[in-house]
Amino acid sequence: MQMTQIEPSATLAQLQESKPDRVTIVLLSGDLDKAMAAFIIATGAAAMGMQVTVFFTFWGLNTIRKKGATSSAKDWLRRMFGSLNKGGADNLPLSRFHFGGLGTSMMKLVMKQNRMPGVPELMETALDLGVRFIACTTTMGLMGITKDTLIDGIDQFAGVTTYLAEAKQGSVNLFI
Repeated sequence: MQMTQIEPSATLAQLQESKPDRVTIVLLSGDLDKAMAAFIIATGAAAMGMQVTVFFTFWGLNTIRKKGATSSAKDWLRRMFGSLNKGGADNLPLSRFHFGGLGTSMMKLVMKQNRMPGVPELMETALDLGVRFIACTTTMGLMGITKDTLIDGIDQFAGVTTYLAEAKQGSVNLFI
């Protein structure tokens, strides 16, 4: 099997030369490592002058939920779902090696030792750089998530057609 080695500096130079104008990211996952990847890409693209939109849907909505916010849904099933499905960018589990929170704590410790910002700090940086946050209204309805349980800074509450309109204009569209 032949392996192709990619030079990061050459790839970055090529990206800067072609400079895509718009980047969209669908954040489906509520896992710490996947949310970190989404925000590292979002902040990197925004720092390069690109217009970036992150569309939060399904478990990805947990990233933008207020810490400890409970569901105010009217029916018991959605309220129960909301209480079992804890939100908050600081409470996200690892996608692998979570081990009841031990793996996540170890990852956060390693990140702190290496002065790597956590998801809340990456989100704040993204907002400061003008990254647009769109919360999926369809999923919010399904999961009993209301606007008042989400963090401030959400630019829009919209459905898939809004995301598709954004993605249609994007040169880089990622699904995480």
